[in-house]
Amino acid sequence: MSSAKKSAERLIKKYPNRRLYDTQTSSYITLSDVKQLVLDADEFTVVDAKTNEDLTRSILLQIILEEEANGIPMFSSSVLAQIIRYYGHAMQGMMGSYLEKNVQAFTDIQNKFTNAAAGGAFEGKPFSPEMWTQFMNVQGPMMQGMMNNYIDQSKNLFLQMQEQMQNQSKAMFGAFPFPGMPVDKK
Repeated sequence: MSSAKKSAERLIKKYPNRRLYDTQTSSYITLSDVKQLVLDADEFTVVDAKTNEDLTRSILLQIILEEEANGIPMFSSSVLAQIIRYYGHAMQGMMGSYLEKNVQAFTDIQNKFTNAAAGGAFEGKPFSPEMWTQFMNVQGPMMQGMMNNYIDQSKNLFLQMQEQMQNQSKAMFGAFPFPGMPVDKK
C-alpha cells in the first residue's frame, strides 16, 4: 500500500464499548480527536469494528450535537424543527441538495476572504478565529454586501428549484383529472 493512499483516508474503528480506534496511529481516540481531524480537513471513515458498517455520518452528527449542546448553537430551535419537517417530505432530497450547495457557497466566500487576508496584514500567519473577528470588524460592510448577494442568489436558487418541482409535478400529474381542478379542453 502506498503512503499517499494511507494518508489520504484514515480508518477509525468503533468498538462495541463505544471506543474509537485510529488504525493509522494504532491508538484509541476521543470524539474530540475526531473533531480535530475534521477541523484539520483530514479525510477519514469510521466503521463498526464487527460489521464494517460505515458510521462516519453518525459520528459527525454526534459532534454537531455536542457543539449545539455546548457553547453557542448555530441552529435555532425553529430551524431545527424546519429541517425535521423535511424528512419524509417530497422535497427532502432537494432540500438536502440546497443546504449542501449553500454551505459550499458560504465556504467559498470564507476561502476568498481568507486568501485575501493571507496576502495582506496577516501574511505568513495561520488564520485563527481571533484573526477572523479582527478581519470581520474591518471588512464588515464589504462582507455584508457579499452576504446580501449570497442570500439573494440562494433565494433565487430555491425559487428556481421550487418552480422546477411544480413544473415536473404538473407534467407528471397533468393527465389525471383531480376533483376541483380545471380540465384542459383540447
